[in-house]
Amino acid sequence: MNKRRLLFILGISAAIVSLAQSLYIPLLPDLQQDLNTSLHLVNLTVTLFTVAMATMQIILGPIVDRNGRKKILVPGIIIYVIATIGCMFSGSIEMLLIFRVIQGIGASSVPLVAATMIGDVFEGKERAESMATYQMILGISPAVGPLIGGIIGSQFGYTGTFGFAAVSALLILIAAIFILPETKPVNIKPTGTRLGLKAFGKILGNKTGVVVLLSGFIMYDVFYTFIVFLPTILQTKYALGAASIGFFSLALMIFNLVGSKMSGSLQTRIGSVRTLFWAGIMTIVSLVIFIFAADYSLIGLLLSLMLTGFVMGLATPVMPTLLSSEFVEERATAMGVYNFVRYLGMATAPLIGSFLYPLGNIQLLIGITALLVVMVVFATNRLLPIKKAEVTN
Repeated sequence: MNKRRLLFILGISAAIVSLAQSLYIPLLPDLQQDLNTSLHLVNLTVTLFTVAMATMQIILGPIVDRNGRKKILVPGIIIYVIATIGCMFSGSIEMLLIFRVIQGIGASSVPLVAATMIGDVFEGKERAESMATYQMILGISPAVGPLIGGIIGSQFGYTGTFGFAAVSALLILIAAIFILPETKPVNIKPTGTRLGLKAFGKILGNKTGVVVLLSGFIMYDVFYTFIVFLPTILQTKYALGAASIGFFSLALMIFNLVGSKMSGSLQTRIGSVRTLFWAGIMTIVSLVIFIFAADYSLIGLLLSLMLTGFVMGLATPVMPTLLSSEFVEERATAMGVYNFVRYLGMATAPLIGSFLYPLGNIQLLIGITALLVVMVVFATNRLLPIKKAEVTN
């Protein structure tokens, strides 16, 4: 088995299905006009995909643990391809909403199985570095999705955008069928009851599980707070246009990808738990700097934004690495719960921010997010042993 090839295929596969979350965002106004519908229903096509994808993580996790990885991955991609073609030819908003839900159901198997298979194949230091590379590849999707969608959509409309997604998914389906092996450990034969409520109870009752789930929710909530409210901050404080705002958003994403890639090396040197702890500390510092810099200097805002993206990139690969090491029989179930929780963090960011930002602008919004990260640092310090070599276990 070529481990590097497997890692590349899994990363690209997860990135391609994740494109469905952001690929046609620039086309939402055109979609509203073409389908003669409301802005609310058009936005609902984005929400329903995410909700379906998040919910299925909980359902599929135990199934993957019981039946195998590839057996669930291939049917999931097939469903995704069929649903994407359905989205492409949807002539009404009702049909598009239905196919978006089915698309989310199919897509859900890919990031779940990908992270689980990486945990199966790689061990110790290799696992930390591979998870970091995987997170970096996955992170490319939200960075380039709107750009690709805008380019294709300007020429071929939303049907062309979904057509691109369908062809891309068909390619990863071929790779999954003919290249990817089954990686479920042959010596692990969990029973059906173990993969039910007992498995969830074991994860939620485990110290590592608690810290990882809390960290995943908070870190993704903080990151998506920046994604959602950065345009408003830049437009309100500095009257920047769309092009300039896009540059700042791209800077955030690029430095997040750099941090994700460097996380693996850092974990091999100081350990996964210690990396999470210090990344949390540095995130708090970067958020405090952002609070002051954003009000007084556009350059200072940019520098603190890049620092925030970088240190959060250091943190995000740690969580799946810790789960893969801690849970073997319940590895896919643990990944499913983690993915569900981090999706909740993404969804919560605009809800909390919409309440806080009008009340206190940048100071209150970012200040509360900094306090949330304090919880991550406190939980990591109190519940997990911060030692240098735990990543090799």
